[in-house]
Formats: sequence, C-alpha cells, structure tokens
Amino acid sequence: MQTIIAFFERPEISRAVRRLFIVSLVFLVMADFFIDKHPFFYWENIPGFYALYGFIACSLIVAVSKLLGKYWLQKQEDYYE
Repeated sequence: MQTIIAFFERPEISRAVRRLFIVSLVFLVMADFFIDKHPFFYWENIPGFYALYGFIACSLIVAVSKLLGKYWLQKQEDYYE
C-alpha cells in the first residue's frame, strides 16, 4: 500500500493524473452536448448541468466540513487541562 501511495505522490505522476482527470472531465462535458436526453426538469436539458451541479455540491461539502472542523470539532490545545 505504501508503494502505491508513494507512486502517486511523485510530482510527475500526480501532475499526469490531474491532467488525465481534467481531460476526462472536458470530454464528458463535451459529450453531454451530443447525448439525447429525456429531461424531467427543464434545467436537466442544459449541457454540463450535472458537472456543474456535482462541482458545486462537492465544493459545498468541503467548505461546510472545513467550517465544522474549525468551529465545532477543533479544541484549544489546553482544552482538557
């Protein structure tokens, strides 16, 4: 397991993986223009809607969890003394 983590922590590998993810995201958003949809709501017909929705939802989860960690879960170093 440590060798896998060490492999992906190498800067050239992490840069290549990041580029791969960005290219795949762009490819999927571009493919959304050509897919025949059967939307239930009108906003589902907007190309790239689910990519944007997922990005906003994930960003909100990260932001809220950071705020919870900072203001609720973290205690001062001398909290138990």
